[in-house]
Order: sequence, then C-alpha cells, then structure tokens
Amino acid sequence: MITGKYPELRLRRNRKVSWARKLVQENTLSANDFILPIFLIDGSNKKESISSMPGVYRYTINRLGQIVDKAIKKGIPMIALFPKTKNSLKNEIGSESLNENNLVCKAIVEIKKRYKNQIGVMCDVALDPYTSHGHDGLIKSNQIINDETIEVLINQSLLQAEMGCDVLAPSDMMDGRIGKIRKALDKSNFQNVQILSYAAKYASSFYGPFRDAVGSKGSLKGDKKTYQMDFRNSDEALREVALDIKEGADMVMVKPGMPYLDIIKSIKEKFRIPVLAYQVSGEYSLISTAIQKKLVNKDVIYESLVAFKRAGANAIVSYYADRLDKILL
Repeated sequence: MITGKYPELRLRRNRKVSWARKLVQENTLSANDFILPIFLIDGSNKKESISSMPGVYRYTINRLGQIVDKAIKKGIPMIALFPKTKNSLKNEIGSESLNENNLVCKAIVEIKKRYKNQIGVMCDVALDPYTSHGHDGLIKSNQIINDETIEVLINQSLLQAEMGCDVLAPSDMMDGRIGKIRKALDKSNFQNVQILSYAAKYASSFYGPFRDAVGSKGSLKGDKKTYQMDFRNSDEALREVALDIKEGADMVMVKPGMPYLDIIKSIKEKFRIPVLAYQVSGEYSLISTAIQKKLVNKDVIYESLVAFKRAGANAIVSYYADRLDKILL
C-alpha cells in the first residue's frame, strides 16, 4: 500500500538516472530466458532463407553446427527443432513422423553426438509437418479424431526420446495426450524426459509465417478451431493447464505470446508451474518488418520480450534468441 503523497512522495526520484532505474527494475532478461527455434531441411550444405521471416533460416543437418555453436556461445539453454518435410514424404496419416531417419531424428542424433548435454533439445510432438492435409491429427469423416491421433503421438514421442530428445513438446491439443505420453515414457524407462505441454495453444492468425517455414501453409485444409483454443476464452486455458499438470506435464506453454499476456499471468499466479511463452512467427515478422521499414526502432524487440517476463513467463521461445547480444540492454 502506498503511503504519503505529493510533494513529499515523488516516484520520479527512482527514475532520475540510469543507475537509479537499474537498482529498482523489477524484471530482467538474460540468455537463460530463451529457447531458439531451428528449422530443418533435407539436403546438404544449405542455409535457406525464409521470405516471410527475415533473418530466419532453414538448415540442413550438416549445417546445424553453425547455428548450434552460436546458441551455445550465447548461453542459450535449449533449442527447438522443426522440420520442413518434403511433400513426397507426406501422407494422410503422417507416417514420416515415425521414421527414425526423418529430419528431426537425424538432427537429434547429430546434436547429441557432437554436443552431448551442452545444450537441451526440444522436439515438437504433432503431425502437421508430416500430413498432406496440414493438420495436427488424423482425419476421419472430415473430423480430427482424438484418441487414434494420440496413439500416433505416443509412438512419435517414444521415437524422439529414444533418439535423445530432452524435452518433448506436444503441440497438437488433443485431449488426454499428456497423460498417455507420460505413462508410455515411464513404462519405456524414459522417466527423465521432460514434457512441455502446449497447454494453452490458441487457434490464431499469427501462425502464418511458421506454416510457411515448415511447408504446411499451402496444404492446410480448413482451420484448426475444433482442437486449438478459441481466442475469446481465458478460463478455458486454466482448465487445460490444470488437466495437463494432473496428467504429468513438467512445464506448460502459452502460444501465441504477446496477445496472450493475460493468460500467462493467470496461469503463473494460479499454478506456480514453469510457464513458457512462444513469441510466434507472426509476432516476429510484424516486429521485424516494422523495424525494416523504420516505423519503429530495434528497442521494441527488447520491450516485447520483457513483457513476457513481466507477465510471469519463465522462458521465451523466440526467433530473436540467436541475436541476444544485439538485443539485451
């Protein structure tokens, strides 16, 4: 409670110079707060630009070193792997997700062989990079079917864990998948593999550039509103998180990030569980384009990232993570 009043009380005294502001600042950012997403492509010796995401690239397995080396040097604790699967390998049931020689599996093996545990590896558990229809689950009678999809996700999780993945991140939003994946992991002696649940993942229009990056944008039929959350809802997010915690989630994700700071804050205050935020591709591209056009300066990047910490996020998945030396103030 504030006691006193102006002119005896002057809040501006704590803002008068830089050193004074530093003494009382409530939130800070460091490399420890970031996860760097990395996009993968087939082939050799390729670093491929993504037109919808300036400054972000896709890498072939043999070029991963240049981006992982940078992440380790900057002190980033974990990277997240996302594949751009060839169309010829996609089908209705996303069977490439269970191929031990798919891009993600090969990348995990390469990274763990080269870097051991110098950096954590997080893998997406979902079918959309592998399905010809671009959805996160199996389709039957024009519906995304829940329980049958979970069975595939269990096998995908076990395969990624076997390859050496540290953190499995189910992003599919099927009901009940966290509990079933946790049970299968424990039964197969993967008790130490963590689960980061995309517990509050909204059916958002901010995902476009990401879908372009993984090659699912053109193939997506319809939308994902029957399984991803309605952006009008907030109480529902708390129910989703409560269920996932009960089923064994170690951490939870809110996606997208910036438009959902209220959701991050509510989850953190209610559950006191590690909460991660995803500064998604649409957010990244809007900010980067505005900077390129000189509508704003680059300080808006730092401001946007601090907002996640202020809301209660423990860590942030951000495409800016590989440029922290130019961003952190």
